[in-house]
Amino acid sequence: MKTMIEIHALQNFAPSNLNRDDTGAPKDAFFGGTRRARVSSQCIKRAVRQYFKELVGQKALTSNDVAFRTKRVLDALIAHLVKQGREKEEADKKSRLALASMELSVKEDGKSEYLLFLGQREISGIANIINEKWDSITASSAPPAERKNPGRTKKQAAQSADPELKKALDKVFNGGKAVDVALFGRMLADMPEKNQNAACQVAHAISTHAVEREFDFYTAVDDLKPEDTAGADMMGTVEFNSACFYRYAVVDWEKLVANLQNDTELAARGLRAFLEGFVVAEPTGKQNTFAAHNPPEFVTVSVRRNTAPRNLANAFETAVRVKKDESLTKESATRLSAKAAALNKLYGTLSNSRYALTEDVFGEKYEAKGLGEKLESITDVIQWALSEASQKEE
Repeated sequence: MKTMIEIHALQNFAPSNLNRDDTGAPKDAFFGGTRRARVSSQCIKRAVRQYFKELVGQKALTSNDVAFRTKRVLDALIAHLVKQGREKEEADKKSRLALASMELSVKEDGKSEYLLFLGQREISGIANIINEKWDSITASSAPPAERKNPGRTKKQAAQSADPELKKALDKVFNGGKAVDVALFGRMLADMPEKNQNAACQVAHAISTHAVEREFDFYTAVDDLKPEDTAGADMMGTVEFNSACFYRYAVVDWEKLVANLQNDTELAARGLRAFLEGFVVAEPTGKQNTFAAHNPPEFVTVSVRRNTAPRNLANAFETAVRVKKDESLTKESATRLSAKAAALNKLYGTLSNSRYALTEDVFGEKYEAKGLGEKLESITDVIQWALSEASQKEE
């Protein structure tokens, strides 16, 4: 059995520049023949991961349940070893040798060659093994002085390492039951066998309607300038747009459980954290300038079994256009519901969905018939999804 939990959200942002390209302009894309505003999936996932850290502070998750994407693994290992009573300088040497035994080399500045995505349990586990195997981690494990062939150097370091050390470290690299590693996956270039396939896929958010780029011309005046206040002391432009975004993500429940080493309780907490984070977490780009803190006003979750997931972005292949005094969010929701109903009819499937919305926009009698039953709140929708996901197929 394969259980897919899909979340769809409509979020209308006021003027903003949430996710910029290399020129500082809001990201966009052509879809259905028109330019659409866009927020990248990487940006959305980053916001959700930051929300996970907030949950640690609220004790909804523990510090061991989250991971870190960093080049500073060496610093983290040294900090652990110093707490265990080891001298900092010696801890530095032993940690470098231990990482080299796994072909994870550290440069002279103390940073790894690339970002490593490691769970807190993995980092703690590595430090504990280094502490336990302290005497067996010797200079013979060090890479040769010859640096002309880095790949060969790493292999030689791994081959010369204590086999028991390698075996112990190999068991540690298992994702550490970190919720974000389990959801979003990871790639370790030098240890491909330790890669983890993501249980979650997140789509780029796109506007349901066409957008045009706009420009804000700004000026600033020197506060300590003499009496002559004519002219500006700084000026420039910031690009922005305003858009109603369609956002979509899907979680493979069985894959999430497997990635978390069959810990269903942690998987349920992780799924809740993701669904909540997907709704409330927002990109931080230029928010000090625009303060576009506009939450989604239509959210629907589907729990589907033994079928392919369905991104409903094609509901907006023809860009939404509204008349005066009509709501973009409401019209977008109507399109979304119609697309869901049409696909259910085409493929002979039933809707197993729930949704929640803001009644001031939609009215009390509004129904999204293709998206199941309306519930009172987004919290109720998420709770329903958790209950459905954990049920076994009869």
